[in-house]
Parts: sequence; structure tokens; C-alpha cells
Amino acid sequence: MIASLTGIVDRIMLDSVIITEGGVGYRVFATPDTLATFTRGSTVTVLTELVVREDSLTLYGFAQPDQQELFLLLQKVSGIGPRMALSILSVLHPQELCAALSHSDTAALQKVPGVGKRVAERLVVELKDKVETISGDEDTTLLAPTQSNVATEVTEALAGLGFSQRETEKAIGLVLQATPDADAATVLRKALLHLGGRA
Repeated sequence: MIASLTGIVDRIMLDSVIITEGGVGYRVFATPDTLATFTRGSTVTVLTELVVREDSLTLYGFAQPDQQELFLLLQKVSGIGPRMALSILSVLHPQELCAALSHSDTAALQKVPGVGKRVAERLVVELKDKVETISGDEDTTLLAPTQSNVATEVTEALAGLGFSQRETEKAIGLVLQATPDADAATVLRKALLHLGGRA
């Protein structure tokens, strides 16, 4: 098990980061908020979870322990895998997620693409008594690139989550029309809300 990784940030993508250590580049998938804490060329330490599948080994990274704990907790619910858990944490900050679960706010949970009413209700039933409201400093932002670059990066990230090009182009277009100066992390979050049918 790889519990954490310390290395140099080689490349930052919209859904992941390449961290180089000992001549090996590790691709670590993370939420936009976590990725926003990285700077290319800097040395970082990230908490990690290694997910082993028959045909793949995938690393998921977290800037804070609460993110990691929720990532693991979410996967205890039937039908929630690591990708969906990361999507939930990409849309809802840890505090928002804990509040939604604690207060049985299924509408907030349904903001996440792929989380319908039944899944939201199951999340509440199984996790309501296992979470507490988490507070923390999440005042992090990405530098704003051009709209074209933003659209390209967000399209690639959403494609990786299984959305079609037609779906992503429509959602990204709506977001950029409303907030033309938004950075990639903000566009991804808002596009996910649109794709979830709750924006």
C-alpha cells in the first residue's frame, strides 16, 4: 500500500498530477481543489490511496486527511467506486458533503452526476451517523488560463469521467457563457453540476 508520496510536481492536469520521485513519474488522480494546491517544480507530499484492479493500479491523492477519510467512507456504500467517490468530492467540499449527509439533504447529493435519488438516499441512510461537519481552509484557486485552454482541459477531464463530447461541450459552453473568466477548476465544478441536472 502506498500511503503517501513525496516528490517533485512534474505536470499538473485537470484531473491528475504527475509527481516524480526516484526517476519514476506517478500519476495521481485528485479533485480540482487538491490540484489547485500544487505548483509545477515544487516538492510536495500527498496522502494517497492505491486502488488495485485486475488490469490497473490507480493512485488517488488528497491534500487533507478529511478528504481521504471521506473517499474511503463513500466507497463503503454499495455502488460507489473510487471514481464516483472522487466525483462526489469534486462537486461537494468535505464540509458540504458532511452537512448534506448529516441533514439528509438528498437534493445536494444529487448535484453530483450519476447520483440519483435512490443513490442519494442510500448514501444518507448508510453514512448519516458516520460523519461530522468538517471545517478547514479551502481558499485555493488556479491561475486563469484562456477560455480555449480551459474548455480543452475540462473536456478531457469530463471525458475521463465517462461523459460524451456532446454533453461536455454543452455544459462547458453554458458555464463559460455565464462566467467567462472562470478558471478550469471552477468550470469543471459548474459543468459537473450542469451534467448532474442540478445547476
